[in-house]
Amino acid sequence: MTDWRITEKLAIAELDWPRITSDLDKEGYALLPQLLNSVQVKALTTLVRDVDSRERWQSLANLDLGRGNIARLSTPLPDLLDAWREALYRQLAPIAHRWAEILGADCHYPDTLISYLRANHEAGQTDSLTTASCLREGDFQALHQHAEDKYIFPLQLVILLSDPDTDFTGGEFVMTEQRPRMQSRPMVLPLQQGDAALITVAHRPHLGSKGYYRVNLKHAISRVRGGERIGIELLFHNDAQGNPFIP
Repeated sequence: MTDWRITEKLAIAELDWPRITSDLDKEGYALLPQLLNSVQVKALTTLVRDVDSRERWQSLANLDLGRGNIARLSTPLPDLLDAWREALYRQLAPIAHRWAEILGADCHYPDTLISYLRANHEAGQTDSLTTASCLREGDFQALHQHAEDKYIFPLQLVILLSDPDTDFTGGEFVMTEQRPRMQSRPMVLPLQQGDAALITVAHRPHLGSKGYYRVNLKHAISRVRGGERIGIELLFHNDAQGNPFIP
C-alpha cells in the first residue's frame, strides 16, 4: 500500500519550482492553484470546524488584529499539513538561504525541517504559529507579520478552504509591500477554494536600479461581506513559549 505522506511529498517536489522561485523573487508571493483536491479540502475544513473540541478559539478583536476568530493548531500538526510543511521546507530552504545572503543576514537554514525546528526548540521557540481562521459577515484580519523571534523562516503557506463563489463574498487575501521612500504597494491574491500561496513572512530582497535592498511585507484578509471564510496559515518557524498569541 502506498504511503500517502510520500505521495504528498512527491507532489510538492513536482510543482513548477522554477516558476515559483521566480514569482517569489519578483513579487514576494507565488500562487499554487488547486494544491488541495476536494477530499483534502473537506478533511481540513472538518478539522477546522472541530477545533472547538480540541483548541481554544481566540477573538481577533481581543488581539487587536481585526474581527473574527482564530485558533492556533498545536503540534503535532495534522498529517497532511505536517507532510506539506516538511516537503515545502526542503524546496524553500535554498531560497531562504539565498535571500539571507543577499540581505547580509546571519541566518542558517538546514536542509531538513527537523534540524531547523531543533534549533528553534533550543532557542525556546516551541509553540506552533500555524493557525486556522474562521471569518463571517463583517469580520476581517488586520495587516500583520510573524517576525518577532530569533529564528524566522522568511516564507509561509496560506490556504483557502472555502469557495468564494458560493461560501462567502469579500474576504480577499491582501498583501502590502513597503519599499524605502515609496508608497506601499498593495497586492490582492486571487485565491479560489483549494488554492494555496507561498508568501513572504516579513522581509525579502528586491532588486532595484542600484542593486538589492530590503522590503517589508504584511498580509491581511479584507472584510467578509457575507457567508463564512475558512483558511489556514502554515508557518515553518515556531513561536517563543509565552509570547502573545500572534505577533
